[in-house]
Amino acid sequence: MKKHAVQEPGPPKFATEQEEADWWASSAGRKFLKSLPASGKVKAPAGSKLVAKLAASRSVQIALRLPSPDIAKAREIAERKGIGYQTLLKMIVHEGLRRVERQS
Repeated sequence: MKKHAVQEPGPPKFATEQEEADWWASSAGRKFLKSLPASGKVKAPAGSKLVAKLAASRSVQIALRLPSPDIAKAREIAERKGIGYQTLLKMIVHEGLRRVERQS
């Protein structure tokens, strides 16, 4: 008698992108992400010490709507700096929060 390997439940098949986005934002999607093992290799981040610090810290995936011109400008600046635009946006949020916290 053959033994069948038990497969871990993964994300379901989605009919639309909206259905997929809703699932990943749901508690089931977050639970699935948390159940995944951390990757064994850590890629050395490019850029400043802040980029390295942000890459090493635990992060939570969110969805954020930004105006198209802001995304285009972020991509342009990030390309000049040699980093990804999402990394740049994360740095800007981090620095902005630190600045506001210091003003309080």
